[in-house]
Amino acid sequence: MGTELIAMWAYLRTRFINQLADPDEGSVVEKVILTAIFAALAIAVGAIIVAKVTNKANSINLN
Repeated sequence: MGTELIAMWAYLRTRFINQLADPDEGSVVEKVILTAIFAALAIAVGAIIVAKVTNKANSINLN
């Protein structure tokens, strides 16, 4: 799954950079969709980090 996520991230990042280079090209809908995808990816990464940190914190023995 990690490889697919990295490939998708690289593709989307390239598309986003290309949009910044020529802002007249593309539509508003495409930019909104790309922004939503990036936001969803950021939320997913944040959830994974929170889950891992919480799991590690719960495994610490306090006695």
